[in-house]
Amino acid sequence: MTDFIYHSPTKFVFGRGAVDKTGGELAAAGFKKALVVTGGSSAARNGTLARVTASLDAAGVAHREFSGVRPNPEIAQVRAAVGAFRDGGCDVFLPVGGGSVIDCAKAAAAAVDHPGDPWDFFRGGTGVSAARPVAAVLTLPAAGSEGSASCVISNDAVRAKLGIGSDALRPRIAIMDPELTFTLPPFQTAAGVTDMTAHICERYFSGQGPAPVSDNIAAALVRTLRDAAPRALADPRDYEARAAIMWAGTLAHNDLTGCGRGASPSVRAGGWESHALEHELSALDPKITHGAGLAVVLPAWMRHVMRADPGRFAAFGRDALGLAPSGDVVNDAEAAVDALQAFFISMGMPRSLADFGLATDCIGGLVESIGRTKGRVFGAFAELGPEDVAAIYRSAFDQPCPKYRG
Repeated sequence: MTDFIYHSPTKFVFGRGAVDKTGGELAAAGFKKALVVTGGSSAARNGTLARVTASLDAAGVAHREFSGVRPNPEIAQVRAAVGAFRDGGCDVFLPVGGGSVIDCAKAAAAAVDHPGDPWDFFRGGTGVSAARPVAAVLTLPAAGSEGSASCVISNDAVRAKLGIGSDALRPRIAIMDPELTFTLPPFQTAAGVTDMTAHICERYFSGQGPAPVSDNIAAALVRTLRDAAPRALADPRDYEARAAIMWAGTLAHNDLTGCGRGASPSVRAGGWESHALEHELSALDPKITHGAGLAVVLPAWMRHVMRADPGRFAAFGRDALGLAPSGDVVNDAEAAVDALQAFFISMGMPRSLADFGLATDCIGGLVESIGRTKGRVFGAFAELGPEDVAAIYRSAFDQPCPKYRG
């Protein structure tokens, strides 16, 4: 187990009716005026936004609204949110939505007191040491942004999708009401579970030695997701399944499962290779849902690097996926990847990059772009050069149907 620093200052308010406590929580924390950040029309259409604003009004917390944040939020929306916060005299960002909305608010929170452009933080050289407060109302469990130290923003002008990390970005308060997720479409539920699973895997396959406590927490979270996801898809109003998914998503990305697995005490565990590979896809086409892209590139990356440490994959298959060892560690490693991809496909996730309407002629551009963002060689579990990246993308167009269907 390596040395680590773990910091999780977020107050989580979890359970039935938690959304109606939003105003009281903000008032108790001393906030006077919130910028309520939303995405499309779903929060208004399903009544969540009205409940949030009614709660704010009842608690005497003033508010103004900033709406229209898209999936894979774009830097222009961050700039606009900064302006709305400043002009409105707000003292807290209150995103109501999923990871895209929360990430937009986080990036804007970092930029309010920054003299330059918000993109400065993402292109490197400018670290985030302070940010205005963020309190999140989670409606789409997936990204784990309600408790994480990171956010990811796209810049369409330069076709880039980049992330930053700082404990200053962790929300002060996270309102988590599983009943708000009853109306989520099956696709969004499945893509969210896939994203959570990838967050766990990025840390589990970090290239470090064993960390039994963190490894067992990671395996338990994957088992929980594999149990809860089919139940939520079969019955969208299954509260226990929805609650399990929502809390697992938070624990998957608040760095708990990375404790003792990092190369440095102050750096997040893992090389985040599959996320880097997927970010290039959704930067190329912002309509690609992040979790759906991960459902394709995560197994492709795993198959490419598996032989660097097949025992690690075999352990994942045994502990997280419940596979019985065969006595052949390589075979067990292959079975683990097959089982994981079969789980994604069973939820309706895509198998191939072709399912997004992409063609193999995009690979060269993807390789070139990831070289600019990650460097010519990157990776923690196994180093990836340009030839490796190209091979992974090629294989993601023609992945075999998983053999394991359990």
